[in-house]
Amino acid sequence: MTEPSATASVEVPVDPATAFQVFTEEIDLWWLRGPINFFDAARATAMRIEPGVGGRILEVYTPPDDVLELGRITDWEPGTLFAYRSSVDDTETRIDFAESAEGCRVTVVQSLVQGGEKAFYFWPNVISWLPAWVARRDTAPSVPRELDRLAIALYYEDPAAAARWLHSVFDLDSWDRIPAEGTDPAWIELQVGSRGILLFKLTEKRTAQLDHGIWVYVDDLDAHFAHSQDSGAKIVSEIHQHGYRCYEAEDLEGHRWTFLQARPTMQ
Repeated sequence: MTEPSATASVEVPVDPATAFQVFTEEIDLWWLRGPINFFDAARATAMRIEPGVGGRILEVYTPPDDVLELGRITDWEPGTLFAYRSSVDDTETRIDFAESAEGCRVTVVQSLVQGGEKAFYFWPNVISWLPAWVARRDTAPSVPRELDRLAIALYYEDPAAAARWLHSVFDLDSWDRIPAEGTDPAWIELQVGSRGILLFKLTEKRTAQLDHGIWVYVDDLDAHFAHSQDSGAKIVSEIHQHGYRCYEAEDLEGHRWTFLQARPTMQ
């Protein structure tokens, strides 16, 4: 059964008017460009919010006039709230900006509309990215952060506990967040500079070959897949899409490789 709603709040050390401006005008700066953070990560070049009632929430592709409309704004009160009706599922989302002791509390409520059946409750995860950008926006370049084309995947029996250990002992951090005690997120990603370290649940018997994997972003995934297949690589999974578009293969000694379609914005 689909849950009727999802709610999350964060505190940011700015006044509500500034928080509203940062959230709406700078969404492309605080939105994390990870492989699962777009509906079509292979083509995404930007996130955009068009101001005012009737404005659109957009995932922008290449060419720039190609977009995915995520929703239409139904309420727009700068410094106080904005709300929109989703164009991709059966939800309504409201974001409130209220003065707090820390500066501003930003609260997002994403709710299933009456009679609705489909809901992608992504905002409660996304809202956690906002404070990190607010904390660094006065000193950081005003350009989106993009991941490098090479990432490492590590497999653990308890990925959340591993993330906490790597954070506290090795001082590794995350552009997203370190999972708290008692949580078990499906996706955990740490960063070293702009390189990703992906932590996944160990679901097979641990071997030297299946203890880790490599993720590589390529310019033309279809051509890369055809070449790998023709050259004798063992294909574990053919090209498929789940936000990111990828295929998996094993090399001559059984090491697992994931190849993904690079975004146009990746260097």
